[in-house]
Amino acid sequence: MEATREIYWNVNHGLIWVMYLFAFLAVGACGFGFWKRLPMYRQAKPMERLDRLALRIKLMLQGALTQAKVLRVPEPGTLHAFFFWGFLLLFIGTLLIMLQVDFTVPLFDLTFLKGTFYKTYSIVLDIAGMVAILMLAGLFVRRFFVKPEGLVTKRDDYLAHALLFTILVSGFVIEALRMAATEVTVNPELARFSPGGLLLTPLFAGWDLGRISVAHKVLWWGHFFLAMGFIVAIPGTKLRHLFTDPANYLFTDLRPKGSIATIDLEDESAEQFGAAKATDLAWKDVYDADACTLCKRCQDRCPAWTTGKPLSPMRVVQQVGEMALNDPQGDLCRYVTEEVLWDCTTCRACQEICPVDIEHVNKILEMRRNLALMEGKFPGDEVRGAIANYEVNGNPFGLGWAERGAWAEGLDVVTLESGEPFDVMYFVGCYASFDRRNQDVARAFARICSAAGVRLGILGKEEKCCGEPPRKLGNEYLYQTMARENIEKIKGYGVQRIVTTCPHCFNTLARDYRELDFDIPVQHYTVFVAELIEQGRLQLAKGESFDCTYHDSCYVGRYADIFEPPREIIERLGGNITEMDRNRMESFCCGGGGGRILAEERVGTRVNVARVQMAGETRAPMLVSNCPFCLTMFEDGIKTGGYEGDMAAKDLAELVAQRLR
Repeated sequence: MEATREIYWNVNHGLIWVMYLFAFLAVGACGFGFWKRLPMYRQAKPMERLDRLALRIKLMLQGALTQAKVLRVPEPGTLHAFFFWGFLLLFIGTLLIMLQVDFTVPLFDLTFLKGTFYKTYSIVLDIAGMVAILMLAGLFVRRFFVKPEGLVTKRDDYLAHALLFTILVSGFVIEALRMAATEVTVNPELARFSPGGLLLTPLFAGWDLGRISVAHKVLWWGHFFLAMGFIVAIPGTKLRHLFTDPANYLFTDLRPKGSIATIDLEDESAEQFGAAKATDLAWKDVYDADACTLCKRCQDRCPAWTTGKPLSPMRVVQQVGEMALNDPQGDLCRYVTEEVLWDCTTCRACQEICPVDIEHVNKILEMRRNLALMEGKFPGDEVRGAIANYEVNGNPFGLGWAERGAWAEGLDVVTLESGEPFDVMYFVGCYASFDRRNQDVARAFARICSAAGVRLGILGKEEKCCGEPPRKLGNEYLYQTMARENIEKIKGYGVQRIVTTCPHCFNTLARDYRELDFDIPVQHYTVFVAELIEQGRLQLAKGESFDCTYHDSCYVGRYADIFEPPREIIERLGGNITEMDRNRMESFCCGGGGGRILAEERVGTRVNVARVQMAGETRAPMLVSNCPFCLTMFEDGIKTGGYEGDMAAKDLAELVAQRLR
């Protein structure tokens, strides 16, 4: 007997049209539900997210089918991923039945669900269904019994679990009833290829055919209408992410990481800068709320939330969606609250861990722009004072122009204004120019370059802040003013290559300045020094080995994906790195990004102290970083965190300079 089964056994074939009618109505209702949500997206500003369509489709398929981003957090990512794959296989199995019944048999008299293919089909779908039930049970226990802190449980969660459990379990019960009547005694060999149904057939031992037939028919139609109800419920509940999440991979930002829209400040028709209300944001910002699964991964990794601040990236995304739906012209900044908006360090940890490519940071920056440009607001008086110093002196300290290049006295560093030849321009930045502790880093980097035969040129008194801190605080006008002046000076001197020791300067010059017609190559010094060593131009003396822990600064690590060069340099120097639990892409912010270096922390634990405590847990006597903001924050965190005498903060450039041959 060839392995196969009667499709729609015990279901009146004359009523199949009823099944298709309700299926059509359910799919139509689902589509209409999504259609009704379109005006919510359309009321926001336009944004191009369908360019490079082939690449976008590839990313969508990769993201949805591999579940790679979901699996980055094994718990509960594994449960979600295997549930998805199981459910997907069941859906494909249903489509194959439709294909055979409605196309291949009536059109070509071709039955392909038979023989070895049918056996494979049957066992794969049964295993997929059992895996889906087990994974759903795991998710159920996690949500309703384990209850991780911060996990939001809503009515939708009860509905989703109830519907999915009932649909999956009833499917196996229906299979067991069919098998009890047609396979267990008639063809037991074939029954082995349906292990899920076979497991339940003992429940119906002793039932006569009539009783089995009635139970099967009632359950079959009940199962069908539950499935149709599930489809109808999708757009109006959390279940919508079944469609919005794959689409969000399609709409992902293909620009370099951290890109921010550059405002046309000369547009005389513009009446609003930044986002005062939901409709001031881009449609993708509103759409993200529908894609959000409330998994709280972003919240768990947010340094502000972790240290007791009110900022939850997950909540901000939801608040944007709530305002767009219920009060699109309402005061968005007050709904989210100013305190929440100023707490963000723009570390990007939320976006990197998000399994569905939600963009948290730029929403916050757009609201900050409204606060700064339209309302003249900043986190505190200390920030207002720093902004005034930028405006007058081009640096946050309020120090004079002439002092900007004083750190380089006695070193083989020339000012571009002098006209002397140089190999690479060093964009020094404000902290390395004026802050005494970071001046040591600038001098160390200069000595490294001299030892490698690379002569540095600097703008000196002609350099201004790159503009990154004011920009991240919402002051786009001040950023563009300083950026354009820097660009004009740099281009005027015919600079061919730039290196920075500040990750914030690096990202700003290498990425943001591109929108202001600046195309000169820019490198962070960790990559530059690694290249010098690799090329044999920089000779390092062997010394005693040392123990340390290494901090991946956000703007070198998550923003620029530079993880290994700094570690390779430390190892070449004889360093033994004990990694902190939060390292590489999972690194924890120092607390200085997003302009927070200028602001006081008034709520919760200080972020820098929290990071220093993580370093302290490694028991390493040295905390190595590669960013002036990080070094400044760690010096303070070591003092206030009680680690003086037990730990020293060092910049990687200082370690290299100590080992120059």
